[in-house]
Amino acid sequence: MATIFSKIVRGEIPCYKIAEDENYLAFLDINPLAKGHTLVIPKKENDYIFDLDDQTYTGLHLFAKKVARALDKAITCKRIAVAVLGLEVPHTHVHLIPMNDLSATDFTKPKLKLSNEEFEEIADKIKSQL
Repeated sequence: MATIFSKIVRGEIPCYKIAEDENYLAFLDINPLAKGHTLVIPKKENDYIFDLDDQTYTGLHLFAKKVARALDKAITCKRIAVAVLGLEVPHTHVHLIPMNDLSATDFTKPKLKLSNEEFEEIADKIKSQL
């Protein structure tokens, strides 16, 4: 059974795409903790990050670094937090979250509600920094 992220990779479900290459995809989280909260995934479906082969694992982190640098330029924040939880969707994904304090990574707090226009504006701002 395909995950929601695999359906996004195949274009069956739309996303606010930030970056893509042949192996990885970055897109805005639709339930963000902060403006610019981005998910980075390997296109190949795999449930657990530590089950990835070394090449995919390192490639994922290098791709996430490129996206995080653009995110840091596009969104005013002190740092870009990196989180890997893996409980919500059984497809490896890295969260990149603009943060000004530790509460930015509190996944139990209410998520932001953004309009399509706000998501598109944020995505365009990040993409312009790549």
